[in-house]
Amino acid sequence: MSSLNRGVSKVEVALKWDPSPRGGPPHDLDIVAATFTADAPTVPAYLVHFGSRSPDGTITLDRESRTGQGFGDDEEMTLELDRLGSGYVRVVVGVAIQQRDGHRTFGEIANPAVRIMEGYTELAEQDLTGLADATAATVAEFTREPSGSWLFRPSVRGFPDTDPQSFGARMGA
Repeated sequence: MSSLNRGVSKVEVALKWDPSPRGGPPHDLDIVAATFTADAPTVPAYLVHFGSRSPDGTITLDRESRTGQGFGDDEEMTLELDRLGSGYVRVVVGVAIQQRDGHRTFGEIANPAVRIMEGYTELAEQDLTGLADATAATVAEFTREPSGSWLFRPSVRGFPDTDPQSFGARMGA
């Protein structure tokens, strides 16, 4: 853990998992970021997921995988918190499993893990297999201090029976 008293400014969230067994339907995990305002601290102002980006370009999904194939990270999202409009006071980041081909949980996916970095400093790394019954999970929360700096807090919480669409509405609670 780095010294976070100075705040965080630009963060990368990286997600990885192993492909499904040969012949099985692909496992598709997605990084989701929800932004919140002071007026509505639990209702997302907007979501970034599935290859989208924030309206102002401060949160972008840089790499997306629908199978987990390849080496290294399968999905990456960049959050430029220092450029995020002053009306936003909270950003929650999570991971959701697409449920197209039946019900899947993190316990059924090989080696799901998320890493959060600021530059070369690792802020957190989380193996998601501990959330075996969950179909989605929050992994991080960033909050804006009155001074304007952003603070990071690991926030690992599993959600059973949640698809990516409904997860966005629930992740800020």
